[in-house]
Amino acid sequence: MFARRTTVAGAAAVLPLVLLTACGGTGPDGAAGGGQVELTLAHSYTEDQPQHLCGAQVIKEEAEAADVGITVEVYPNSQLGGDADRIASVQASDVDIDIQGASALAAVYEPAGVVDAAYVFDDAAHLDRFFTDGSADQLEQDFKAASGGVSILGAWSAGARQFTADRAIREPADLDGLRMRFPGSAQHLANADALGAQATEVAYEELYLALQQGVVDGQENPLTNIDASNLVEVQDYLSLSDHGQNSNLVVAAPSYDAELDDDQRAALDAAVAAAVEQMPGCVEDAEREILDTWEQDGAIEVVDDVDREAFAEQTDAWFRDNLEGDSLAVYEAIRGSAQ
Repeated sequence: MFARRTTVAGAAAVLPLVLLTACGGTGPDGAAGGGQVELTLAHSYTEDQPQHLCGAQVIKEEAEAADVGITVEVYPNSQLGGDADRIASVQASDVDIDIQGASALAAVYEPAGVVDAAYVFDDAAHLDRFFTDGSADQLEQDFKAASGGVSILGAWSAGARQFTADRAIREPADLDGLRMRFPGSAQHLANADALGAQATEVAYEELYLALQQGVVDGQENPLTNIDASNLVEVQDYLSLSDHGQNSNLVVAAPSYDAELDDDQRAALDAAVAAAVEQMPGCVEDAEREILDTWEQDGAIEVVDDVDREAFAEQTDAWFRDNLEGDSLAVYEAIRGSAQ
């Protein structure tokens, strides 16, 4: 029996988490495995978003229902730190399971960020296929090696990313002159270049105020994020560009291999697979409800005649010209898995 300590970023408190090991199993290198295991699962989403309801909660429920000695404690809302802090905690096995966007994982292995490239996936089903049909095997192996043993257990799309702005965006030229907020990751800033946008970095927590005060003219996010932050209150147009899949990758610390027995790993794998299966319907239902509510309230003008093909052709040419090495290999592997 030993204690694991997980530091909550930005706070002085330290949260003790106990992993109990007993007889009846070993890890791949002879480390103790099996017994009663308490795992931490962290993410940065609110408790009413699909990532929590149909992602984290499903993983918890399915893993515990397998009756192989696993309990899962879920920490939403970045309670165990922001994305950059948590991936370091996962590497140290201080956080056992994390739900991260690919762009955050690029801090550990840069080519992983390509999963968030604009229009690299045709749709959510394409992302799912890439991670389930073997196409992502090389990426997962390279990420595990670069991260010191962090495993990618599964992935899903939490919805397509869309534009909002103070004017309609129907084609690449409509981005001219707009100050568009993009996340500050290298991949998302590359997306801005590929799309032809003038990127302005604003923290997500400050985005509402920045839009309200005219610091930026628009932004891009999946519908669930736009709704969670009430951005329709400070934007006039929602342009359904579907210009990227909001990726969530479920990653497991090295403790997954070292401290779980075969039955526990199989149960956790199955729990993640169950969440991956449920997420598309959960996201679709949430987005339909959001759009219906906005339409009924007249909250924002929805623009559906976006020339997605023109955007996709432009971004494809940009990425093929600007990516290189393993990053280009990941891009080509994803595009090669399209149907």
